[in-house]
Amino acid sequence: MGSVLAGVLQLLALVGALALVHAPAGGYMAKVYSSRRHLRVERWIYRAVGADPDTEMRWPAYLRGVLAFSVAGVLFLYLLQRLQGVLPGSLGFSSVNPAQSFNTAVSFVTNTNWQSYYGEQTMGHVVQTAGLAVQNFVSAAVGMAVAVALVRGFARSRSGELGNFWADLVRGTLRVLVPAAVLGALVLVACGAIQNFSGIHEVGQFSGGTQQWNGGAVASQEAIKELGTNGGGYFNANSAHPLENPTPFSNLFEIFLILVIPFSLTRTFGLMAGSVRQGYAILAAMAAIWLGFTALMTAAEFSHHGPALQAAGGAMEGKEVRFGVGGSALFAVSTTLTSTGAVDSFHSSYTGLGGGVAMLGMMLGEIAPGGTGSGLYGMLIMAVIAVFLAGLMVGRTPEYLGKKIGAREMKLAACYILVTPALVLVFTAASLALPTPPHSMLNPGAHGFSEVLYAFTSAANNNGSAFAGLNANTDWFNTTTGLAMLLGRFLPMVFVLALAGSLAAQRPVPESAGTLRTGQPLFAGLLVGAILIVTGLTYFPALALGPLAEGLS
Repeated sequence: MGSVLAGVLQLLALVGALALVHAPAGGYMAKVYSSRRHLRVERWIYRAVGADPDTEMRWPAYLRGVLAFSVAGVLFLYLLQRLQGVLPGSLGFSSVNPAQSFNTAVSFVTNTNWQSYYGEQTMGHVVQTAGLAVQNFVSAAVGMAVAVALVRGFARSRSGELGNFWADLVRGTLRVLVPAAVLGALVLVACGAIQNFSGIHEVGQFSGGTQQWNGGAVASQEAIKELGTNGGGYFNANSAHPLENPTPFSNLFEIFLILVIPFSLTRTFGLMAGSVRQGYAILAAMAAIWLGFTALMTAAEFSHHGPALQAAGGAMEGKEVRFGVGGSALFAVSTTLTSTGAVDSFHSSYTGLGGGVAMLGMMLGEIAPGGTGSGLYGMLIMAVIAVFLAGLMVGRTPEYLGKKIGAREMKLAACYILVTPALVLVFTAASLALPTPPHSMLNPGAHGFSEVLYAFTSAANNNGSAFAGLNANTDWFNTTTGLAMLLGRFLPMVFVLALAGSLAAQRPVPESAGTLRTGQPLFAGLLVGAILIVTGLTYFPALALGPLAEGLS
């Protein structure tokens, strides 16, 4: 079987699996977030944190819950790393230094999972399981809660209430993420991923000495790492490591885990908003971008520009022979069009244009299908932008799901789409202008520029993948990427929840002959165009200096 055909068959199998679970998974999540019933274990948690799950919150109270919980998570994870040297199960590793502890704590709480360290040489079992793995669950649940709050903003009228953050957080964790992660971990263990708490041991004799690996609860962390679009690997090689991702089947299964919740949430949105067709329109826009980027990446990596590439069947540098070009390209697109950041190959080794496709996927805002929760609310923001543009063309006040998009709503949407580009471009410019940060770049010229641009694109968009080559474990990059992750996660959430509150307080507007039919394919096409034009072209000058210059040279 040819490598191109193998890649196409993997894509078809993945699309079939996602289509099969789309309706049941989306319907289940809609029931979870609409239920008024509380499980016994959930009531115990509410009593422990002093929360009343039946109390409805307006957007400022909902936001305070998000921020308070996240701040507590950062402090706990920071202290856990700083105290690692005295904790049991540390595997002899010392405490993590302050700058890296701050960066890692912020990274996992913001669902970024940017890692400027070697996991198997830095973190012991307690930090990995009680710290990093726990944040993999709850940071994803926070994103889902904010997305559901925005959906309620469209669905409700004249109330301004968005639900209860603590109830949404607990339900998303216990009823959605935990059961799905358990099933995912079982499949990965069956594929060969390890799950233990063993210490460091030698695995063989080599000419230069012995090689050592430590065990760990890898399969369970790998499952939620992908399912919650987190991306932080137990080992430095991430999903290219055979103990995390042993076989081609496990590789395809991990891609499925990355995409299943973001794509299924469109069904949840349609059901909760009272129109399944609206959910299908959002799904169509997401799928069109994802399939288009997959085709571009695959074409770039299969292009044969020399004898070595022809002999290998594609650009195999930096890729695992277990997965090949097709599986690696599919993983790269899925992980950068979501906020996952996991890698089964090194993006720095991709062709110039292939690396540019991965970078552009993050620059679009990771909305196709995007992160767990964040992809849906990002796409809904772009839907608001799209109906505004349509309103300008026909000269009438834009409406979406029966809600008028006025000056306040457009200001909030505009602030949302401007925050991330500002963070990426300002921090990249500062890193290249100052004398010390460029010393971290391994490569000169366009590729070196791409290393820095990719780092801040990944951090500000809460992706977490790296272009490799860049030494990010410095005080400058630990601090600036940490700030980019914090601001890139929580400033957009402020605008999303404020928009949700504004929409929930409105009275529904009845449809008329001039109402834009947002459940139609025409709107899905308009939405894709708005995304590519409004957000994609923002970064064109920067892309021209990096991956485009390298790819055309």
